[in-house]
Amino acid sequence: PQSFKKGDDVPMKVNAMSSIHTQIPKDYYRLPFCRPSSGPKMASENLGEFLTGNKIQNSAYSLNMLTEAYCLKVCQVTLSKLEAAKLKLHIKYGYHNNGSLTVGLTAAGEKQKHYAGGFPIGFIASDTKEAYVYNHVNIVLDYHRPDPNAEEYRVVGFAVEPMSIQHEFQGNFDWDGITMDGYAKPLSTCAQNTHMERAMIHANQIVKSQQKILYTYDVTWHSSEVPWASRWDVYLSEDHLVPAQVHWYSITNSILVVLFLSLLVVSILVRNLKRDIAGYNAIAALADEEKDEEVDETGWKLVHADVFRPPTNHPMLYAVFIGTGVQLFCMSLLAIVFSAIGFLSPARRGSLMTAVLVFYMLCGIIAGYFSSRLYKSFRGRQWQLCTILTATLFPGLAFFIFLFFNIILFFLHSSASAPLLDVVILAAMWCCVSIPLVFLGAYFGYKEETISYPTVTSTIARAIPSPPALLHPMVGMTVTGIVPFAAAYVEFFFIMTSLWMDQFYYVFGFTLIVFLILCITCAEVTVLLVYYQLCAENHRWWWYSFFTSGSTAFYTFVYSVFWFRTLEASKMLMTYLLYFGYMFLFCFAMLLVTGTVGALTSLWFVRKIFATIKVD
Repeated sequence: PQSFKKGDDVPMKVNAMSSIHTQIPKDYYRLPFCRPSSGPKMASENLGEFLTGNKIQNSAYSLNMLTEAYCLKVCQVTLSKLEAAKLKLHIKYGYHNNGSLTVGLTAAGEKQKHYAGGFPIGFIASDTKEAYVYNHVNIVLDYHRPDPNAEEYRVVGFAVEPMSIQHEFQGNFDWDGITMDGYAKPLSTCAQNTHMERAMIHANQIVKSQQKILYTYDVTWHSSEVPWASRWDVYLSEDHLVPAQVHWYSITNSILVVLFLSLLVVSILVRNLKRDIAGYNAIAALADEEKDEEVDETGWKLVHADVFRPPTNHPMLYAVFIGTGVQLFCMSLLAIVFSAIGFLSPARRGSLMTAVLVFYMLCGIIAGYFSSRLYKSFRGRQWQLCTILTATLFPGLAFFIFLFFNIILFFLHSSASAPLLDVVILAAMWCCVSIPLVFLGAYFGYKEETISYPTVTSTIARAIPSPPALLHPMVGMTVTGIVPFAAAYVEFFFIMTSLWMDQFYYVFGFTLIVFLILCITCAEVTVLLVYYQLCAENHRWWWYSFFTSGSTAFYTFVYSVFWFRTLEASKMLMTYLLYFGYMFLFCFAMLLVTGTVGALTSLWFVRKIFATIKVD
């Protein structure tokens, strides 16, 4: 923690401006705002910050520890026609300023007590439809004194109240904004030694060509009992805007879904399987003469010679999907656990993004291992191609979507476009670390013994009888995803809000519980449906099990289409591309994770039940 003595300089920085309506962050200094006397300088940033569109620079505001300030002038700007048009457009699109202090706090809009990053740069009048700029800010800082014996203080709160004031000098003085005497002249729109309040405003600052805009600020210091370690709590609890009960209700609802499913699975599967296995083994124990008189076998035992036949369609792609799914599952679990413990705190911007990339790379070894073991059990020959696809299919898709957007954002002068160096670092991480790790995992996977199956596969595949309407594979593969989606629906809402509406999301403990509930639900539903497919004598369960649980991703994407309306998006094509492009990528990753959970649980289940029966 950084401590300051009375009168010490407290650096205030500005971040890129953001808008939920366009989703395209812009550099703060692209608009006619006050620049520092020595010019804007970039703060050092990590890879995660660049990739998430943060662009932190120094500002022209001067703050000193425990020094109150009243209507201090920053600078005066005369708007050209282009600047006025640009500023108007950004106000119309609802752009927000995102200030921050070196102590790692983000500015919050104070009035509505909804703590979020930043405050609007202006507003559009509801009657005249004119644009007005917020050219005055009341900066309210909370400080904590950790040691009563030491004259040292820490900043633990930072809020901003923006105002729009058409400033005027006393004696009708006209300032050009360049000479120094303007800084000394008193303003008739500000009271002496009194902090600015909304009631004192006579007229708002309109945005028009040739308008002179004078930027001013107040600084207020408040003593606070909040210790340094708890300074983020107000953002995380949203000042109790979203009560914790909402998350608890959602989790209770999800746990009830899981309990209901578990009881269903246990009652149906355990009862039926016990009966089936006892029946099959009783028939196997009979003498041959008696066996002839017995009725023909029915049910899932009939497919014992085909159940472990490799997938007829694209066995290599299946192995690649499972390998990538395991990699994404491990990455998600690690990232959520580390966030829940508190390693990836919001004070370290971009830390979550960096952690996700690092975990994804390191889990490459697991992807290689799983895809190679599975592909070997399918008696596949092209193992090099299988490993290359595992290493490049999903990350390649993600990298090219990112690169495509990055190039367009660069031409739109958005701060969200990552610098070339960072794109090169990203490519190097993928090519020099991730891909070799996948090959290393595949090497160990091929060295292992082939996965043993309890029954021998026949040379000719058994014909599959036509199923009843409800047991048609397409029904299971499209409808089942509703159940896991319903279990995690409420938490999806909060995750979407944090992804697209610049909200802080830090209830990762809840996320961890919901993630585990989602996986358990997928596993249970899939096992139940695979059992019914085998009873209907359908031995093609590999892809079926993958898409049955994977269809959760389809419902998530449909939900995101409906949720898009809450953004009140601008009519820019890029906003639609960014939103639906990244939501497609997120849902594809979700398909791989949920599909893998269902497929691997089904593999374990099918091996288990066929190992319990005696087969001739």
